[in-house]
Amino acid sequence: MLSQRQIEAHITRNSAVLGGKPIIRGTRITVSLIIDWLDAGVSIEQILEDYPNLTRDDVEAARAYSQLRRDRADIGSR
Repeated sequence: MLSQRQIEAHITRNSAVLGGKPIIRGTRITVSLIIDWLDAGVSIEQILEDYPNLTRDDVEAARAYSQLRRDRADIGSR
C-alpha cells in the first residue's frame, strides 16, 4: 500500500475543480472514474493506452486512495 505522501503526490481535491472530487493531479480525471474502469475489468495497460497523460503511479495512487477511503468508512461503521 502506498503511503499518504505518495498518494497525495498524485491525487488532489479542489472545490473549484469538479466540485471537489478527488482527481489525478494535473488532470480532470476523477479517482472514481479510474476505479470504475478497474472494477469493470479494464486493465491498467488499457487505461494508460487510452489516457497517455496518466502514469501507472497515478492509477496505483487512485487505487490506494480508494482503498484508504473504504477502510476508513468500514472503521467508522463499527
